[in-house]
Amino acid sequence: MQVQEMASKEETVPVNCLLLLPMDNSAFEMHGDATQGVLSVGKMNTVSGMEKKRQWSLMSVFLVCLLACTITTAVGVLILSLVYINNSQPRSEVPLEPEAWPLQATTIPIVQKAVDPKFQFLNHLPKSKVFEFPGGAIQWARYRSNVKDYLSLEEEAFGSSLNSQRSQMTLGTLRIKSNGLRAPHWHFNANEHGYLVQGSAWIGVVDDGGVVTTYNVTAGQVIFFPKNTLHWIKNVGNEDCFFLLFFSTHDELQTLDVDDVFFSTPEDIASRSLKPEGGINFIRTFHKQEEDQAVNLPPHLAELVMNASYAQSPDSLVWRYFYDLKGSKEYRFPGGIIQRAQYWRNGSELSNNEKIFSEFLNQHQNALALSTLRIYNNGLRQPHFHFNANEMGYVISGCAKVGIINTQGTIEFDIHIGDVVFFPTGTQHYIKSTCDEDLLFILAFSTGDQLQTLDMDDYLQATADHILAQLFFKKQSEFKKIPKFKEDQAINLP
Repeated sequence: MQVQEMASKEETVPVNCLLLLPMDNSAFEMHGDATQGVLSVGKMNTVSGMEKKRQWSLMSVFLVCLLACTITTAVGVLILSLVYINNSQPRSEVPLEPEAWPLQATTIPIVQKAVDPKFQFLNHLPKSKVFEFPGGAIQWARYRSNVKDYLSLEEEAFGSSLNSQRSQMTLGTLRIKSNGLRAPHWHFNANEHGYLVQGSAWIGVVDDGGVVTTYNVTAGQVIFFPKNTLHWIKNVGNEDCFFLLFFSTHDELQTLDVDDVFFSTPEDIASRSLKPEGGINFIRTFHKQEEDQAVNLPPHLAELVMNASYAQSPDSLVWRYFYDLKGSKEYRFPGGIIQRAQYWRNGSELSNNEKIFSEFLNQHQNALALSTLRIYNNGLRQPHFHFNANEMGYVISGCAKVGIINTQGTIEFDIHIGDVVFFPTGTQHYIKSTCDEDLLFILAFSTGDQLQTLDMDDYLQATADHILAQLFFKKQSEFKKIPKFKEDQAINLP
């Protein structure tokens, strides 16, 4: 009976439990006629079932823990995602009430003032920093590697434009008091071209062969100093000298003055090099001044200089570094005059001295071309562009409206005395005189070759009228209304 009852119990095990039992269980392999083995097998089945239940309990705990970890990780990821999304969204523009302000310090971004695009092409030089020296002053329209050296965002925009356009252009004004001296110096990275606006000066140049060239200049004349050529400028008149100086670099100008070099040289090296009477003791009698002597004027100059000679070297030497721009050929137009100090491929119209300057200029890499532009009242230097040069100009007198047309559109602005303008290569530009007096510009171009220019009337006249008709949606015959003048209209009047 016990055997039958146990067998009966075995037979009534629920199906779902049987499905969970391992298929290799020995209870499923018993034969019905093995009577004596039934009892022992039943006991073994009972023990085995208990062990399997314990195993399943451990498995359940493991699965529950694994599920809990998974859920916890998922919730954490969800929370982090919500925080990231919240922080990445724009902040509300509604200000917080004082009681709702956060306790931690908040960084407020500084909004930079927008700069008018015209200042890429315009510099109000009179507003720039004045570098004062005992004998004069210098002002710059130039690029600065340290933006803190700019006085304004407008000045920075101009300097950055010169550099980014690789203009090979820097401009400075040099004012020298009577008897003042721009100390002997040289420039590492630029040729220098100067135009004397006012006064008279004595110039000295020392070339690489030690040959000294000296000459005198007056207002309206041009000076030229090749890169790494030592030179000086001495005011020999009673009034201030005022020079416009153009340098062929768009980087910061690098200059060394002779006095700075001398005091930076060890005493024994200077003594052995110069071999003065008294040797090194003589060298030690020199004392560096506290104030920069770039433009020099000692208070007791009369006690120092007893006999000054301002000799002039032969023309064959002088005209390498000098050009009489005011005395050169005038190119006359209905609305004004242009004069040029540049290289000419065909020098047939040049004097012998002008040919010396033209050829010497062309021998130097990155030299500039200078010219004066005079526009009569209401005259227009018509729209034009230059193939092979950037252009920089300084307003000597008068006033005007300038227009620049590039790929971004048209920019117009007014200019007055002391303003500096910059026109990148290929940029079409025009200048209209707006004052009663003549507008007088000194212009520099970044080429040592002959300047190449195309005016608006010339390129429209040269374009086939059927091409213009198709381009402008006008009848071909309409373009016959645009006259062609015998006289060049580069500078015209209404």
